[in-house]
Amino acid sequence: MGEVPPDVVEEMQELSQTVPSLKARYKLLDKIGEGTFSSVFKAEDLTGTVAKSFSRHFWKYSSRQEKRYVALKWIYVTSSPTRIYNELNLLYMLCGSTRVAPLCDALRHQDQVVAVLPWYRHEEFRNFYRDLPIKGIKKYMSELLQALSFVHSKGIIHRDIKPTNFLYNPQIGRGVLVDFGLAEMENNAVRDTRNTKDLRSLEHYCPCNAGDSNQASTQGQPAFPKNKYPGATPNATPSLVDLTKGYPKYETRRNKRANRAGTRGFRAPEVLMKCPNQTTKIDIWSVGVILLSFLGRRFPMFQSLDDTDSLLELCCIFGISKMRKCALLHGLGFNIKGLDGISEEGYKGGLADFIQELLHAEVEAGTFPSYSVAFETYEYLVNKSSGGSIAPSLRRHDPDFMADHELKKYHDEVWSDHYWCLEVLDQCLTLDPHKRSTADELLSSTFFNELVDSDVTEENDDEDDVLIIEN
Repeated sequence: MGEVPPDVVEEMQELSQTVPSLKARYKLLDKIGEGTFSSVFKAEDLTGTVAKSFSRHFWKYSSRQEKRYVALKWIYVTSSPTRIYNELNLLYMLCGSTRVAPLCDALRHQDQVVAVLPWYRHEEFRNFYRDLPIKGIKKYMSELLQALSFVHSKGIIHRDIKPTNFLYNPQIGRGVLVDFGLAEMENNAVRDTRNTKDLRSLEHYCPCNAGDSNQASTQGQPAFPKNKYPGATPNATPSLVDLTKGYPKYETRRNKRANRAGTRGFRAPEVLMKCPNQTTKIDIWSVGVILLSFLGRRFPMFQSLDDTDSLLELCCIFGISKMRKCALLHGLGFNIKGLDGISEEGYKGGLADFIQELLHAEVEAGTFPSYSVAFETYEYLVNKSSGGSIAPSLRRHDPDFMADHELKKYHDEVWSDHYWCLEVLDQCLTLDPHKRSTADELLSSTFFNELVDSDVTEENDDEDDVLIIEN
């Protein structure tokens, strides 16, 4: 470990003085992260209690026995007590999966709170996202989706899925989901609106969940009244007015409120459109953005400064027509005029064409080294878009590397992986949340078939560790 900067040393001393009980149990070593609501420090567990009690949550390394450190999350006093309690409570609920960082300990002194979690040796996303081959992308996505499958099974929405909140080690192929500061329980309550004369007066009302929502979503349309809106469902509520052309002059309805927590560039369309009926599907959209960064070899993928720009970025890819239907689903209007680069239909070949354009620009600029794995994706997409055979043609190769039949087999596997990977991407980045796949549905994709057995074995190995709780 290198020398710790003086300002970090000063901050660690401040933490030790602020929480006196910390010194006897943990030795602060360095600062490893900082966010809006907290700072995170690497520390040594002096008593060994945490390492022993939560041993199965600490990653094992085949090369040598790694010393087990912990991460101390110092939550700022600017956070509300409710928010702090919510995060600690959710972490306590999520101790059952090795792909989710558990709450090992918690320290409190007056208004200061420190959460203790395992420390994981991981690599920064920026250091490997351009170099990870399709097999590596598959493993990364499998780890992330398994973590979300567990979190979502508890009815919890993470709300801030992004690479910095998923600590991944490419060398051992392990990942763990962290930072539940914005997480919340999914609201599955079914509201009875039969006796409500004006649904617009309901603060949490959204047309996407009104009437026969399932039928409405399969048509790609909200439940608007019959005969008034083409394609509307027959059993829709008659009190809903058309808001796509503006609002009444003397509007008395409540302001539309919705949780917009999350990181820009990773927010789902329903979050951007302030839909109050947000579900675990918003996490799946964020997973799709990460996968898009992998395939397009660009990060961050979206760099908008506000929600309006975010919608325009999506419009550039999906087109005005699909975004208009998405807005209509939430009872909103969507209209764009006079902006270059935005078409009615978007990319004809969908996300695959968008990725191909991104890669083509880099190929033309010569930013990829000759050995880059990005060429595998690019060549697949070029073959796919040209209407030719998806099977790759053999190129000249080093006879010491592999035989023709081995090279052909390798390329066939890469082509197949890309085919199924793009299908997973489409299922993640579906504008209608009702049609967007769940984590479990994505894990059942053909793309992950070869990992099923290894994942089961890995979980069994983790469960061999005995969980010992000491007072």
